[in-house]
Amino acid sequence: MEKKQKLTLKALILMIFTSVFGFTNIIRAYYLMGYGSIIWYILAAVTFFLPFAFMLSEYGAAFKDSKGGIYSWMAESVNPKFAFVGTFMWYASYIVWMVNVGTGIWIPLSNGIFGVDKTQTMSFFGLNGVQSLGLLGVFWILLITFVSSKGLDKIKKITSVGGTAVALLNVVLILGGIIILALNKGQMAEPVSAAAFTTSPNADYQSIISVFSFLVFAIFAYGGLEVVGGLVDETENAEVTFPKGVTISAIVIAIGYAVGIFIMGAFTNWTFTFTQFSDAEITLGNVAYVAMNNMGYQLGLALNLAEPAARTVGMWVSRYMGLSMFLALTGAFFTLIFSPLKQLIEGTPEEIWPKSFSKRENGLPVVAMWIQAGIVIAIILLVSFGGDSAKAFFDILVAMTNVSMTIPYMFLALAFLGFKKKEDIHKPFEIYKSKSFYKIAVFSVTFVVGFANVFTIINPSLNGKPQETIFSILGPVLFGVLAYFMYTRYEKKNKL
Repeated sequence: MEKKQKLTLKALILMIFTSVFGFTNIIRAYYLMGYGSIIWYILAAVTFFLPFAFMLSEYGAAFKDSKGGIYSWMAESVNPKFAFVGTFMWYASYIVWMVNVGTGIWIPLSNGIFGVDKTQTMSFFGLNGVQSLGLLGVFWILLITFVSSKGLDKIKKITSVGGTAVALLNVVLILGGIIILALNKGQMAEPVSAAAFTTSPNADYQSIISVFSFLVFAIFAYGGLEVVGGLVDETENAEVTFPKGVTISAIVIAIGYAVGIFIMGAFTNWTFTFTQFSDAEITLGNVAYVAMNNMGYQLGLALNLAEPAARTVGMWVSRYMGLSMFLALTGAFFTLIFSPLKQLIEGTPEEIWPKSFSKRENGLPVVAMWIQAGIVIAIILLVSFGGDSAKAFFDILVAMTNVSMTIPYMFLALAFLGFKKKEDIHKPFEIYKSKSFYKIAVFSVTFVVGFANVFTIINPSLNGKPQETIFSILGPVLFGVLAYFMYTRYEKKNKL
């Protein structure tokens, strides 16, 4: 039998980097906080990313043969009900992700075709731009669910092409910024000063509460750590290589974000770019395309091209980014439409679910996938026909995604206390060897995530946007309560 090749330190670092590092996180951070976002990204790396990654690596080593993923980790460490609520909320975050991306994916496509975001001005059947996006989102969910349910495998090629193109975007951003800086003889578009690193140029991020709420964006930028734990048993000399790989990755990713945000200032004057450069209203959904369009434009000007030629360069950079993101998100959608659902159903007790959920076609839980599609479509219609502007629409979706995706991190961190206390759980290697060390790590992760989410939830209300606060908390609460009652019903039915 051929021996399976193990991950080297270099391969492990690369895998963690591609799973965690997100290109649009750089531009969104700059848009929200300017240079001031750098310190928060570094703080999130030290207080959240590194200690949480080490927890997942210990979990992954101890439960490397478990089928249920994070459900098994928490069920063994605390109890099955706690695990089910945490896992169900983790799954719920992907429901919100599908709502977000199902409507937002048309922005990169628009940029890929036209070079600009035209989604806000389009209209179907007399509906406004937001409602039209909602209808497109419904169509997208139906299409992806239908194609995925047939078990088609061809999408992997699109995923790899899109992934490569997005990886190259990071190179384009940093090299483009350095070239523009060199051509402009070291003159930054956004002036550098000590105050710029502590205050935001954005009028919405002036108060201490709004600045604290930015922390959830920083935490979200390090999302995707769940995949790290599953790599432990595939790593060469895991006891030494894994913690070293995670540490190096955390430092490289934190520095990568900091450099990326700083280099944005080489070609992006915050006030000009985000208030005058684009004719369309800037949202969290399209800001990355506006910024990259501006980068191409500024590169053209730095090369002494005529104004129309410089705008053409900007248009093509925006088109490249739009097409890259569309391909990458399409590939991700084909995976996430069934992967989290499959893990939820296969990992948790079978009796919790209706019998139809266990039916498999082409190796997939097709009935459950269509029910999932119905839930996603209902949320899309609720949000898109709520009578809001495009900016508020995307702010709501991003807030829902950030809060829903980060709360399960608290469940995993708290379960780690039980994991460390249970001596019957075999732990192949331990990074947290002292009791005080792991308790400090659990407190740090739980406090930072909880603190960030509280401010994210209350901040919109303080700024006269109570609807955004309601949507931020509605998803996690609804899914948490639903999960609790589902498991309680299962316990009563089976007399547990």
